[in-house]
Amino acid sequence: MFKDSVMKNFFLILLSFVLTTSAAFSQGAIDKYFSKYQDDERFSVVYVSPKMFQMVAKVLSEQENEDLKDVVSNLEGLHILKVDDKEGAFYKEAKGIINTKDYELLMTARDDGQHIQFHTKDKGDIIEELLLMVGGDEFVLMSFTGDIDLEKIARLAKSLDIDGAEHLGKLDKEN
Repeated sequence: MFKDSVMKNFFLILLSFVLTTSAAFSQGAIDKYFSKYQDDERFSVVYVSPKMFQMVAKVLSEQENEDLKDVVSNLEGLHILKVDDKEGAFYKEAKGIINTKDYELLMTARDDGQHIQFHTKDKGDIIEELLLMVGGDEFVLMSFTGDIDLEKIARLAKSLDIDGAEHLGKLDKEN
């Protein structure tokens, strides 16, 4: 009986490790891709840390802007890479490195020669990551992490003055 209990616990620990490692590898591939190009002068790069989101949420609560406060207070990170990519090399490379099978395809669109894909990773009803990939004349890779409400993110996109954020407005049109 003791042996069965030990084996069950071992199996549960092993299963937990495999699931955690798989999720970490997916995010790790995105982090690796961002790290590869963050110092490349051809790219526009934005990283917003969890601490910055906490600070913004505090300021927003003082200004009583509840919609934005809700969005920002639940975000844990934002990475954005953007570069001219007329040949589509960066888009193809990202699709090869980032295993989009770990994500659910939320939406695809083609707009003015741009191929736009939204992917999500969720746990139950909570979206943990929103991944945006754009290929065409430019390549944009944007990753939001945290507890994400798609409708609120689309509204937030309208107020962001960050290259690539305009693609998030397409989420609002589809919902």
